[in-house]
Amino acid sequence: MSSKNILLKRIVAEFLGTAFLLAVVVGSGIMAQTLSAGNAAIALLANALATGAGLIALILMFGNLSGAHFNPVVTLSEAWQKNLSAHFVLPYIIAQIVGAFAGVAAAHGMFDLPLFFASTHARTGVSQWWSEFIATFGLIGVIISTSRTRPATTPFAVAAYITAAYWFTSSTSFANPAVSLARAMSDTFAGIRPNDVPGFIVMQLLGAASATVLFNWLYPSSSPSASAEVSSS
Repeated sequence: MSSKNILLKRIVAEFLGTAFLLAVVVGSGIMAQTLSAGNAAIALLANALATGAGLIALILMFGNLSGAHFNPVVTLSEAWQKNLSAHFVLPYIIAQIVGAFAGVAAAHGMFDLPLFFASTHARTGVSQWWSEFIATFGLIGVIISTSRTRPATTPFAVAAYITAAYWFTSSTSFANPAVSLARAMSDTFAGIRPNDVPGFIVMQLLGAASATVLFNWLYPSSSPSASAEVSSS
């Protein structure tokens, strides 16, 4: 198979996987808010469970094609570890961002909403930024540790961690710059104000970098391996 064909398949996998991930996150958020009769706890529980279940399916679906990153910080971490060739990084990230917006539009279309409308949901402040650092740090830690010790469990570990992080972080664990950008265009349960996005992304990058350094020390790799099957909400 030619290198161009391999790259194209990987880009399509990252696009589709990220699009479906956002469709799950935003669509389940809309449905949860509609059916929960104003009970925010029930809405968050439904949103978290749907996201975790969707993640397992999507990572298993696309893991063997692209590694199922669906997340720029995962791609950057994998490239830093030399598990992903540098020339894949920019195409992956572009596909993830475009896919994320496509997923938001798809979710809105299923619920008869405008394809894009800026969120008014405030998510800012030190506690939320710190939450994003912790959420992303933990995500990268889960990916590195499980992919090097029990790789078959990685899809389930990632999904379990994200489901839990919806609840133990005040930000509800975005842990993904592409997700953060796209959810700014959804004035729904899953949304985030556009002005609040930069703070989230900065902390996500810092959390990912810190975890990559620490977990590579905790779980040293004897040689670069194929990109792990990984993701996030």
